[in-house]
Amino acid sequence: MSEAPQQFKVYPADLDQSFHQTLLDSLFDGVYFVDLNRRILYWNKGAEKLTGYSASEVVGRCCNDNILMHTDECGRPLCLTGCPIVRTMGDGKRQEHDLYLRHKLGHTIAISVRSAPITGRQGEIIGAVEVFHDITAKKRIEGRVGELEGLVYLDALTGVPNRRYMELKVDQAVQEVAQFDRKIGLMMIDLDDFKQVNDLHGHDIGDLTLKMLSQTLTKSLRATNVIGRWGGEEFLVIVAGTTPDGLRAYAERCRNEIARCTVPVTAGELHLTASIGATIIHPQDSQHSAVKRADELMYRSKIEGRDRVTCG
Repeated sequence: MSEAPQQFKVYPADLDQSFHQTLLDSLFDGVYFVDLNRRILYWNKGAEKLTGYSASEVVGRCCNDNILMHTDECGRPLCLTGCPIVRTMGDGKRQEHDLYLRHKLGHTIAISVRSAPITGRQGEIIGAVEVFHDITAKKRIEGRVGELEGLVYLDALTGVPNRRYMELKVDQAVQEVAQFDRKIGLMMIDLDDFKQVNDLHGHDIGDLTLKMLSQTLTKSLRATNVIGRWGGEEFLVIVAGTTPDGLRAYAERCRNEIARCTVPVTAGELHLTASIGATIIHPQDSQHSAVKRADELMYRSKIEGRDRVTCG
């Protein structure tokens, strides 16, 4: 059944009519009716096949007995609180949700649920109908697609977003600044003397250094900030909801945290430092101009002695 059910006019006496039973039992979808007390009045063959419970096991029981253990995407139980059927009977509006139910045999099934009110002869709500079908295969495909998207947008070495993803996020930030006057900053961070690290200690230590830098920066992030590997030893950070002074303070904190990092090497420990350029995105900026300014500020930090922050 591709569409959510329209408002039904079903009367208790009609539920015994063989035509309605034959019609509903011919559906692949599960269908059941409840009264205002959430007592199950009808349970079709599709519901039997999808849940493992026969009509004789279910009809007459209340759905808030938690027979099917409905949960939402986060695993929160819904039969006692948050039941779509209760909301439908309360406001008279149709509901559509992706949920999970517990099969009689114990395994969990992902289902798409559509509920609608049932009205009596005077138009009053006397119960609700719920139609549901199995979407386990769909959820499995969506999960796989999410994994593949993650592979496309994540840097293979460090696990943080890659340049392709960061370009999209900078574009989004530039648009938000221009359209909504949001205050968003950019930080370009470059490890100092990274070529020397690779030359003296080998590429394995170089890779370990990049991983440690990304982990250090990730731990310092607020939920609204984004870090990604821009290329080589360069990392870009998008800092949302900031001011010039706030951006400078945050950049200095990142610089100090990096300076406290050490990487074990044969001769002892390798101490890290980074040069940082930080800028606030302007309303007239493009992605290119904003990143270019942060990059130029970072190079000024290099020229002026490394292990420092330059803002502008």
